[in-house]
Amino acid sequence: MPQPRDPEDADRSAGRKDKKRRIRQPLRHRLKRDKALLLFCLPGVLYFALFFYLPLAGNVIAFQDYQPFLGFKQSPFVGMANFTALLAQPEFWSAVSNTLQITAIQLLLYFPAPIALALLLNSLISEKIKRFIQTVVYLPHFLSWVVVVAMFKQVLGGAGSVTTLLMEHGVSIGNVMTDPGTFKFLITAQAIWKDCGWGTIIFLASIASIDMGQYESAAMDGAGWLRRIWHITLPGIRPVILMLLILRLGDILSVGFEQILLQRDAVGPDAAEVMDTYVYFHGVVDGDWGMSTAAGLMKGVIGFALILAANKLAHRFGEQGVYR
Repeated sequence: MPQPRDPEDADRSAGRKDKKRRIRQPLRHRLKRDKALLLFCLPGVLYFALFFYLPLAGNVIAFQDYQPFLGFKQSPFVGMANFTALLAQPEFWSAVSNTLQITAIQLLLYFPAPIALALLLNSLISEKIKRFIQTVVYLPHFLSWVVVVAMFKQVLGGAGSVTTLLMEHGVSIGNVMTDPGTFKFLITAQAIWKDCGWGTIIFLASIASIDMGQYESAAMDGAGWLRRIWHITLPGIRPVILMLLILRLGDILSVGFEQILLQRDAVGPDAAEVMDTYVYFHGVVDGDWGMSTAAGLMKGVIGFALILAANKLAHRFGEQGVYR
């Protein structure tokens, strides 16, 4: 007597048959069938092709003694000479050191800040107060770095309001805006003030996707606010945290250009020269196109390698990562 078929096996078999039917369709039929979807994707594809993939060909300058009036074709190839000269420059290693120090400070202070703020906002009971605070903390994101730096100067500069107030009470903090010793913490504080609220959006959305039944069950078992955060909220948003951390590692050598360029002269290049400003001053200002492109290429390769390594590490711990 024949056994009844398992419904899951029947679904898998039907799925395989549909896939085979789709594969057997000629390419022109599939293009005709999906033309609306393809046209919808075309602007995005053209945008990435023109502004992200086509400029990659310009990295050939890193292997040339590039002269703008000769162009790519006639500029002589010099092999790895630009990389060798770059690695021999003390200014390059100073820029790398400053970049890594700023990145480490930002990973410790800036990266967890939106998570902590999202947890605090999520714990608010009143929806009106929650929305008001969200609106207030989102606003600094829309200010330009010129405005943000000017505001910090008005508060923490030599004649700033906080500096003057502290001096009137016998406390001297000097001019924080021109102090090379505190510069790295200063730009981290500026980044937190400007973008911390905006960064909470993705974490609040991730928290909203957690089943509320878990919180109710935990509350009935006597779990307090901190225990619910530790055992429910943080595990629930862990994949998002890891994904953003992996993406941040890919930009580990990008710590901001405009923000640092605006304040570089005030504290000096020894404290404020980073990879982005090094490439700008040696490439655009000094006209050393080959060496600055070599620095930019090294930065991209290191970021790509870090993304691959971090994604692989995430898979080892059973997480989805950025891709499979």
